[in-house]
Amino acid sequence: MQLKLEELQKRDVKLANGHIVEVPYVGPLKVEFEDRQSYVGAMVMGDTVLLGAIPVEDMDLIVHPKLQKLSVHPERPNVAGGLAM
Repeated sequence: MQLKLEELQKRDVKLANGHIVEVPYVGPLKVEFEDRQSYVGAMVMGDTVLLGAIPVEDMDLIVHPKLQKLSVHPERPNVAGGLAM
């Protein structure tokens, strides 16, 4: 682990081929995008970084699949918003 984060526990992950593997769960991590931030944990599974839906929602970001781009919500450019119901 390059970042030398403390392993908090192990997590079971089901892969696309149906196999279940045990991986380290580390954290906390501070994720930043532009002027937004979120605190999360992470499962360590190789060298590829995958940002999940929870931090994307927490930072109030919008995914543009066609443009392959991530941006802050245009209706709330200065402060992240959320939904509480």
